[in-house]
Amino acid sequence: MLEILIATNNPGKVKEIKDILVDTNIKILTIKDFHNLPKIEEDGKTFQENALKKACKISKYTGKICLADDSGLEIDYLKGEPGIYSSRWGNSDEERINKVLKLLENVPENKRSAKFVCALVLAYPEGKKYIIQEECNGRISFNPRGKFGFGYDPIFLIPEYNKTFAELGDKIKNKISHRGKALRKMIEIINDSGD
Repeated sequence: MLEILIATNNPGKVKEIKDILVDTNIKILTIKDFHNLPKIEEDGKTFQENALKKACKISKYTGKICLADDSGLEIDYLKGEPGIYSSRWGNSDEERINKVLKLLENVPENKRSAKFVCALVLAYPEGKKYIIQEECNGRISFNPRGKFGFGYDPIFLIPEYNKTFAELGDKIKNKISHRGKALRKMIEIINDSGD
């Protein structure tokens, strides 16, 4: 069984990754299984740079294969913001959501397009690494809807379902989300590499 350490302190991401990897031959380790891990400053200019930095540093430090994700919301009307600063756009999910809704207050439905982006990096202690980036397109709703998920999920609307990520529930969300797509591709790479 392959052991992979997930380099995130976000419990929502850990749950999502575990749910998606449930039927694989992978044993998930989390940050909580280790003590005194170095604090990684996410100062990259892209999702990939941040994910690479986290995965490589923590893999080297722990001697474990490490999976790191950097992801966020890019809103077209806001020229791609909040982007890599998605989790730093406020002190709570509610604050971040309210900030987005305020900035889009009088913006019509056809100009509320957005996408979630996920950069996923699998780093090995000896230096080998794999990088995947995936997206999920949607729109920003006019107000929060639904009780599932985390982060911006209550305002990220998937037009073909006419539901937000927070209304869809984990099963459908994990099938179509940026992170779900990236993880499934990463599983294929792991399987093909024979690790």
